[in-house]
Amino acid sequence: MQNNLPPQQLNVELGEKEAEGIYSNLALITHSPAEFVIDFTRMVPGVPKARVYARVIMTPQHAKSLLNALKENIGKYETQFGEIKVYNEPSQQGRAIGFQPNTQDNAPSAAK
Repeated sequence: MQNNLPPQQLNVELGEKEAEGIYSNLALITHSPAEFVIDFTRMVPGVPKARVYARVIMTPQHAKSLLNALKENIGKYETQFGEIKVYNEPSQQGRAIGFQPNTQDNAPSAAK
């Protein structure tokens, strides 16, 4: 049996505040068996504190779908504009700032 229904159209509403967006150069990612939590923060040189500007909580399935969508879109971006270079230079305090891969199990990971 074939499904001959037309694809469902999704109407997305974007509020004025959300349309402004936020800038984030550090995301802290934690997870449990039921969910992934991504905290979007901003690191500023010389300031030892980072404030969370947005928190996104999603199921593991949605987190994996987000990963796949990011991979697909990064591929399209690099096809159009060239490879994205990732620089892992340490900050002045001797530790990397920004999105970094997790090197420990069960610790929040930061992504750049």
